[in-house]
Amino acid sequence: MDWKSKRIRTILEAALAEDKVANDVTTALTIAPGLKASGTIIAKQACVVSGLGCIPVFLEGYAKLCDKPVGRFEVVSHPEIFDGVKVKKGQTLAVIRHNAAALLSCERVILNLMQRMSGIATLTNEFVKAVAGTKTKVLDTRKTIPGLRVLDKYAVSCGGGVNHRLDLQDGILIKNNHISLGGGLPAALEHALAGRKAGQVVQVEVRTVLELEQAIAGGAESILLDNMTPAQVKKAVKQIRAALPKVPIEASGSMNLKTVRDYALAGVDFVSVGALTHSAAAVDLSMRITADVY
Repeated sequence: MDWKSKRIRTILEAALAEDKVANDVTTALTIAPGLKASGTIIAKQACVVSGLGCIPVFLEGYAKLCDKPVGRFEVVSHPEIFDGVKVKKGQTLAVIRHNAAALLSCERVILNLMQRMSGIATLTNEFVKAVAGTKTKVLDTRKTIPGLRVLDKYAVSCGGGVNHRLDLQDGILIKNNHISLGGGLPAALEHALAGRKAGQVVQVEVRTVLELEQAIAGGAESILLDNMTPAQVKKAVKQIRAALPKVPIEASGSMNLKTVRDYALAGVDFVSVGALTHSAAAVDLSMRITADVY
């Protein structure tokens, strides 16, 4: 993750502007401008860490928005603590030494983002563990918070998952609405294969035996089995392997921690799980801020 990229900085600076950190009236009225402090970020539950790189970007953005010098800052974490690492309840993730006002004003945006990203990473890791020992990889989807997709998907990778399409130009996936509006599966698949650019793989989502037969006959290059039971998926995998042995097979729909292993054992290469980014619970993190001398 390039935390210094213009795209990421724009996202994080928008979060600071939304919270009006440059006009924190409580801090302005109660805290001496030159007071130095340390902010310690603590995991209040076991989790997989994601988002540590946001801290310096938020602090730099704060200085930019305030348009005034706020002094140097230092972010210190143990060498063994970094994005993707599992931590226990009570562990310190990072210590930030900075101007007290800056820490107080940025505390919530830092925690909001890290709690969400670590929540996604933690849930993803649970799914990855659930399919351990199989060949199946866990994919994310485009079911992300608008504007935060790059961060959501980075968090998935921190949890051991694999990123699927980043956006609509990042691959061809013929879904049910394309099929119904495009003249049926055979026609939609034919048009996609004929019109795609070099290197683009055409994936087709199928929901029925008929659609599966049409996808196979039409030469689909990747097949997504949607909303099928594990037994149906197992049967479909056998049918696909017999006709198109090298075609990647993905399953989606009805994926949860109780069912995902059954789908993996049915023989698919991938399971896609929308819940990774649309339903992950934020993990519990806190920032303890104390006066400091440095």
